[in-house]
Amino acid sequence: MTELGPVAWPPASIRTERLVLRESEARDRAAFIELLASPEVHTYLGGPRPRDELERELPEVPERWPGSFVVELDGALTGQILLRRAPEHSRPAAAGKVDLGYMFLPRAWGFGYAAEACAAALDWFDGVLPCEPVVLHTQTANVGSMRLAAKLGFIEVERFHAWDAEQWLGMRSPVMPSVLVDEATGQARAAISPNEGIPR
Repeated sequence: MTELGPVAWPPASIRTERLVLRESEARDRAAFIELLASPEVHTYLGGPRPRDELERELPEVPERWPGSFVVELDGALTGQILLRRAPEHSRPAAAGKVDLGYMFLPRAWGFGYAAEACAAALDWFDGVLPCEPVVLHTQTANVGSMRLAAKLGFIEVERFHAWDAEQWLGMRSPVMPSVLVDEATGQARAAISPNEGIPR
């Protein structure tokens, strides 16, 4: 994956009703090892990494790069949100576009945390890089991920076969800036608003 783009990083922590999205810290290392070594988490992600390998290779502050959010619940890492630009050699519909990914520890499944955290990350993205679409890949067998994609407003672009499974590629239309006039000054200013008719 290539650089996300011209964004100030890290942003201030993003708070939702139940969660905090923030940059990775050294205290997250053990939870990242648990996340990356979990067979349940990686059922549709190519399989887990060996725990001993992660213990040796994961840096003191893991996954610290623009677009990588730790999702914190009650003061501890419960998942990760990833916004990365897909490389140009990706499928044509995704090449060069920002790709949304996420992983949550199994004990956090079933409570709506992924939807809450992804929506917050996408809102942040709309504010810093408006006019850009976002893509999401998942296996069609991953029913939970397919439901989440629909809830977040991703529309199917294509299905294809890769890694011995049917894959799904969806796209979320970009948020377009509109121009408002400040009543006090009469000056035009940009405002970010979602496209009409696009589910959010």
